[in-house]
Amino acid sequence: MKDDIDRRWQDLGQFIREQRSVAQLSLRKLSELADVSNPYLSQIERGLRHPSAEILQQIARALEISSETLYVRAGILDEPDGTVDVVAEVRRDPALNEEQKKTIVRIYESFRRENAAIEAELAATMPGGVTDATDPVEG
Repeated sequence: MKDDIDRRWQDLGQFIREQRSVAQLSLRKLSELADVSNPYLSQIERGLRHPSAEILQQIARALEISSETLYVRAGILDEPDGTVDVVAEVRRDPALNEEQKKTIVRIYESFRRENAAIEAELAATMPGGVTDATDPVEG
């Protein structure tokens, strides 16, 4: 059990380090942006410290990634089950007016229909059908 927890913190630290690298930020720069001390951030990245949700939020904001991503990796939140009601989330957003919400929903639904049509077309033209777009095509 303790090994699982330690591994989770190690994985979180590695993920933060990778995201910092992708963002092309030095440890010092990220610590400034996140308002976290340089040594403390270094210890987080090495899995030696277990940051609070608030510190994770500051790091996520500085990396311009979702706080939820770090919370899940830290074990604060459970993995999402993969089912997101995008339309409901758009309609719930108080920052959008009704016309904007309708437009986003129409665009989203048109993309979904277009992707479904493409998948159906591929499945119809492939021998044995296609179950995953990443499956290799046999020649």
